Amino acid sequence: MKLLTDEALIDAYRKSLNLELEQDFINLLLEEIYQRNIDLELI
Repeated sequence: MKLLTDEALIDAYRKSLNLELEQDFINLLLEEIYQRNIDLELI
């Protein structure tokens, strides 16, 4: 995950929600978002 930019991570998270991908994958992205202290209100 460290190779992804914050922007790419946010984009992946948004797309995973829109495509209704598996919740485990969405949670993995969300964990990384929290670890990077990205404000979810910006998403």
